[in-house]
Amino acid sequence: MKKNIIAFCVASLLSTSAFALVPSGNDASTKPDLYYLKNAQAIDSLALLPPPPEVGSIAFLNDQAMYEQGRMLRDTERGKLAAEDANLSSGGVANAFSAAFGAPITEQDAPQLHKLLTNMIEDAGDLATRGAKQKYMRIRPFAFYGVPTCNTAEQDKLAKNGSYPSGHTSIGWATALVLAEINPQRQDQILKRGYDLGQSRVICGYHWQSDVDAARIVGSAVVATLHTNPAFQQQLQKAKEEFAASHK
Repeated sequence: MKKNIIAFCVASLLSTSAFALVPSGNDASTKPDLYYLKNAQAIDSLALLPPPPEVGSIAFLNDQAMYEQGRMLRDTERGKLAAEDANLSSGGVANAFSAAFGAPITEQDAPQLHKLLTNMIEDAGDLATRGAKQKYMRIRPFAFYGVPTCNTAEQDKLAKNGSYPSGHTSIGWATALVLAEINPQRQDQILKRGYDLGQSRVICGYHWQSDVDAARIVGSAVVATLHTNPAFQQQLQKAKEEFAASHK
C-alpha cells in the first residue's frame, strides 16, 4: 500500500496551546444531541492533513522506531496505563481526565461538564477523522507486524478501520484543550494527560506515531471550530459556571 511522506513535530503541536472511541459511519443528522458541528461545519481531516508517511520513507522509519520503543514499555506501569486507556467504555474520556482535572467528571458530580464532553466526542472523533481514515485506509501497526496490541478488546474491529489519523487521540486532545480552559490552574496536568492518551495508542500498537501527531492537529482544529458554535459556547459557559461554583 503506497503512502506519501509526512513528518509531524510533537513539540510544535504542544506550542499551539496546547474517550471512548465512537463507532464509525454515523451521520450527524441522525444523532442531533451528540454533535455540535453539523454538515459543512465539521472538520474534514482529508482536506486538513497531508497523506500519511510512505512505507520506506524517513518518516515511516520514525514510526517504526516509535512503535518498537512503545512495545518495550508494555510490561511497565506506563504500559498498564496504555492498556487501560484503550478501554474507556466504563467511564469514557471524562473518567480518564478526572484525576488530571482534580475533580470527578461524572454525570452526578459535574452534569454540565459531563454533558459538554459527551456531546463533543463525535465532533472530535468519527466526524473529524473519517475523511482521511477512509481515503488512506492506512494499515495499523499491529496488523502490519502481526503482533497483538496491549489490549485486544477492539483489535479485530479496528483492523478493518484506517489508522490515520487516530480518533482516540483527537478526542483526547480536544478534551484536554477544553478542560484546560475550564480549569487553567491544572493546565499542565490536563494537557499532559491528553498527550499521554495519544501516546498510549502508540504503546499499545493501535497507531503509528504520525497517526497520533496528525490527530492532535485535528483535535485542535475541532476545538477552534467549536468555539464558533453557539450551542457549544452556551454549554461551555454552563460548565465554567458549574466548576466555579463548586470551587469557591
